[in-house]
Amino acid sequence: MSTQFGYTMMTEQAGPTQLVDDVVAAESVGFDFAVCSDHYFPWLDAQGHAPYAWSVLGAAAYATERIGLMSYVTCPTTRYHPVVVAQKAATVQLLADGRFALGLGSGENLNEHVAGRGWPSVRTRQDKLAEAIAIIRSLHSGETVTVHGRHFDVDNARLWDLPESGGVPIGAAVSGDWGIAAFGPLADHMIATEPRPELVDSWNSHPRTTRIGDDARAIGQIPICWDRDRDDAIARAHEQFRWFGLGWPVNSELPSPRAFGSATRSVTPDDIAQSVACGPDLDRIVESVSAYWKAGFTDIALVQIGGRNQQQFLNEVAPALLGKLRSAAP
Repeated sequence: MSTQFGYTMMTEQAGPTQLVDDVVAAESVGFDFAVCSDHYFPWLDAQGHAPYAWSVLGAAAYATERIGLMSYVTCPTTRYHPVVVAQKAATVQLLADGRFALGLGSGENLNEHVAGRGWPSVRTRQDKLAEAIAIIRSLHSGETVTVHGRHFDVDNARLWDLPESGGVPIGAAVSGDWGIAAFGPLADHMIATEPRPELVDSWNSHPRTTRIGDDARAIGQIPICWDRDRDDAIARAHEQFRWFGLGWPVNSELPSPRAFGSATRSVTPDDIAQSVACGPDLDRIVESVSAYWKAGFTDIALVQIGGRNQQQFLNEVAPALLGKLRSAAP
């Protein structure tokens, strides 16, 4: 399986029309797939956007022809009920003619608290996700589903518009052995936010998971900030992406962009320059991305930081960058 390179529709940094225009351009320059974040708030006020991801995905599915699509990631437990996620995933799959995969995770307080249902512990969130995946799978099989579970009730639900192929491939976000044991047997693909080879090894050693590199994908994501001027790139990355280095245990708990602004007050531009490939040097970007394929990941989605210059990046830079990435990757 050759390494696949993706583009990120970052809903936190662009409005819906631009996001669709950008994914059309991403397809035209040769990206293999595109992922779409699903946020109610941006991470920081400076990002300035948060359109409804599922409207964007539906429009992107109908506006493109070849590029794979994925939610990256949706939480099907708090802001959404799993029966609603099952319905909209099936609909997007029909619009995409089989190119869509449903990326699921246990969520962040930032986006889920708006439903007024509180923010449970990590273990409870993970238990809810496992139950939600089972419900989604049942609905995607065409069954009429009634469930009275620990976390969810489903009353006589059935989906009337389903892909002929049966269901939608599911990727589950994991961060360690417990998540792999819980979600690996339920999912088709692994999603992770760090290039850690032990995650791939643990997934592949589990007796009930599909092996990564065979039919399963290991999908990661990495921010970059291309700009002709490196100082401008560093400044933009600091303004919009300094939250990234906090780590998932923190990122999943903070409730608002203001909280992320406060938590990252001490992060400097130099800190960002050390952790994110910024500027015009494509070889440095390739080196940063290589951490994922060296860890055994099959699919890597790039985040070009900053919503204002996406078309310039896509049309002027991405073809050469993709060429370099494909030459370097296994």
